[in-house]
Amino acid sequence: MSDPGFACCTPLTGSAMSSEQAEELAALLKALADPVRLRMVSLIASSEAGEACVCDLNEAFDLTQATISHHLKVLHSAGILDREKRGVWVYYAVRPAALSAVANVFSSPALAGASA
Repeated sequence: MSDPGFACCTPLTGSAMSSEQAEELAALLKALADPVRLRMVSLIASSEAGEACVCDLNEAFDLTQATISHHLKVLHSAGILDREKRGVWVYYAVRPAALSAVANVFSSPALAGASA
């Protein structure tokens, strides 16, 4: 996947998406569709420092450190998280542009007026 710029994600009811735009958005949605990863994004985004490392997330999940690291790698590869290595630890922070891109897809007047 190319480095997501996230400007690609126009509202679904706007102009039709290109194949590349659909691929990028699908990768974002797929990464976020897992309950563990969705919760990780929430925990990282709501942390006091706005970032977390694997050691910070271990207590929140009944998962091995390797599994947590795998989920963080998926989120990073999808462009949802930034990461920075500090000594032996890697810290993750949410990329606001990634979440905004996903939210913008569903922020169309036509969709807002639709009833469930």
